[in-house]
This record gives sequence, structure tokens and C-alpha cells, in this order.
Amino acid sequence: MAVWAVAFAAVVSFMGIGLVDPILPAIARDLDATPVQTELLFTTYLAITGLAMFFTSWVSTRIGAKKTLLIGLAVVVVFAALAGFSGSVDEIIGFRAGWGLGNALFISTALATIVGAASGGAAAAIILYEAALGLGIAIGPLIGGLLGSVSWRAPFFGTAVLMAIAFVVITVLLRREPERGAPTRLTAPFRALATPGLGVMASAAFFYNMGFFVLLAYTPFVLEAEGMGSAIALGLIFCGWGIAVAVTSVWGAPFLTARMRRTTVLKTILPLLAFVLVLAAVFAGSVPGLIACVIVGGLLLGILNTVLTECSMEATDLPRPVASSAYSGVRFLGGAIAPPVAALIGGWLGVAIPFVFAAAVVLVALAIIALGGRALQRADASRPHAEESAEAVALGDAD
Repeated sequence: MAVWAVAFAAVVSFMGIGLVDPILPAIARDLDATPVQTELLFTTYLAITGLAMFFTSWVSTRIGAKKTLLIGLAVVVVFAALAGFSGSVDEIIGFRAGWGLGNALFISTALATIVGAASGGAAAAIILYEAALGLGIAIGPLIGGLLGSVSWRAPFFGTAVLMAIAFVVITVLLRREPERGAPTRLTAPFRALATPGLGVMASAAFFYNMGFFVLLAYTPFVLEAEGMGSAIALGLIFCGWGIAVAVTSVWGAPFLTARMRRTTVLKTILPLLAFVLVLAAVFAGSVPGLIACVIVGGLLLGILNTVLTECSMEATDLPRPVASSAYSGVRFLGGAIAPPVAALIGGWLGVAIPFVFAAAVVLVALAIIALGGRALQRADASRPHAEESAEAVALGDAD
């Protein structure tokens, strides 16, 4: 029951990533906000999550996993509810920042808690966690669209209620405190970025995530301009995107890495993603074409999420919690920059150009990996243990 309690909370937590996607146009209309202001709902959430990721392992190894989980959930409840009561887009931007802090505390601790509480073995617990991650990413936009059809405030209140339920369930059912890891230094994740392998992968992921969030956060405004701005329609489209990401994260990436080197997979899939983003620019005036690009892009993103994170963990012999914190923090910051930049470029140069920008930064990520090949030899030579790899992938995919 403790495992199911944390898994339920994990689903709700990952829902928060795409929850606001379908209601971005509605918030912009009702609160008289510019696209750049509205895109800051992603930026503050991701920036604070990324910064907090550098310190979450330091916190959890000192106060324990259960307390860290509960503090994270409580913070999300408070700030999600406050976002629902907001009277201006600036208030929502600020409250999304607090939400990001709570989310960082929760998602960085959830997998270790599930594995520690499971009685059926680590492998089964990891599968459950991966399922929760995929389900949350997929249904977040759908729930946001359904509740957003009533009011843009409803998804925020819905999240607060679900997370409050999760808080109570974990308090009651997670009776045994999971074993704490060895305390980590506050500066450990920052020092980790100086190691060549992790430094290369974090730099590549920074630019890759910019392309990721242009597709996720900017596309709703382009679809709205073409008459597909309803919350339900956007929710369904990005639910399909989330399912595509989840499917290839769990099944597509392992299929490919069993047959070729990880860096070979990256060098193959990153150019394909750049091509799809260029096609999105070409089809920016076509709703069916743009929807197809979103779904196909989701399939490629799922593979890249998993393989990039596996590479980052296997490129160094650093402790995995430290490497995960460093890599995930940098990656979230890349995602934080992209949405407002895309909105600015779209306003200046036309709605199609942000997709070209996204393709360009994906190619920058490809160049970094190609030029850093020597530092990534260890990532190609090693095979991760199931539990460690799943934890790394989960932390990396939670952007």
C-alpha cells in the first residue's frame, strides 16, 4: 500500500509538467497576458525545479525520504491552490515557481522511496514507477484540457486537491522510513559538472531540452492561431504527445540500445528530431501537419530522454544521486529558457521561426555529443544496473 501511495502521488506530480499546456491560450485571453508572459509559467516552474535539483539529494539524505516527500507535496498543494486564486498572470508565474520547488523535492525522492518500500522486488517497483511517470506525462494535458474547459483555474485547484489526497495517503500508509543514503556535500553536484563525461552530456541536454520545450510550450499558440485553441482540443493533442513520449521511453529506447551504442542512437535520433522540427515550421499553417509533427516528435523525444540520461549516468563513476542532480538541474534550466525565447522569436520573425530555432539548438546538442566522443567512451562501454538506470532516467525524464 505504501508503494501504491507514492506511485499515485508520482502520477499527479508528473501531471503538473503538461497540465498548463492546454490552458495557456485561455490564461492569455482572460488575464490579458502576452504570449511571452504566459510562457513564463513554464520558465519559472522549470527554473526553480532545476535549481532545487542541485540541492535535493543534500536535503533528503539529512531529513529522510518521507519528510522530503511530504514537504514537497505540501508545497505543491499550497502553490497550486494559490495559482488558482490568482488575479494576474504575474501572480501565477510566481506561484508556479513555488510549485516547481515542491515538485523537485518530491520527484527526486519518489523512486528511492518506492524501491525501499516494495516487497515484490526492486524490478517490479521500478516498472511501477516508470508506469506512473508515463501515465502522469500523458494524462496531465488531458486533465488540464478537461478541467480547463470549465475554467483555466480548475486545473490548478484539481492538482491541489489530488496532491492533498496524496499527502494524507503517504502520511498514513508510508509507516517505515526508507533507508537514508550517505549524506552528500552541498557542492557535490556543481563539482560533478567539471568531470568531462558528465559535462558533455549536461551541455548537450541543456540545448536538447530547449528544443523539447519549444515543441511542448510554444505549439499551443500556433494551434490556437489556426483555430485549435480550445482547452479540450489541446489537451487531447498533447495527451497523444505524452503517450508517444511514454511508449518510446519505456520500450523504444531499450530496443535501440540493445542493438547499437548509446551515442550512435543519439547521433541517429537527434537529426531526425531536428528534421521534424523543420517540418513543424513548414506546416505551421496546417493543423493536421502540425499535430503529426507533435506526435512524431513525442516518439523521438521519448527515446532521447532515456538515452541521454543513461549516457550521463554511465559517462562518469560519480555517485548516481550526485550525477542525477547535476545533470537534471542543468537540463531543467535549458527547458526554462526556451518558452519565452520562442514566443519572442515568433512575435518578431513569424510563427514558424521558433521551430527553426528549436531545430538549430537540437543540432547544437548533436555537435556537442559528436565532438565529445572521447569523453563518452565509458557511456558506450558500460551497461547500467536496472535499478540505478531507472532512477537516473526517471530524474532526467521529469522535465
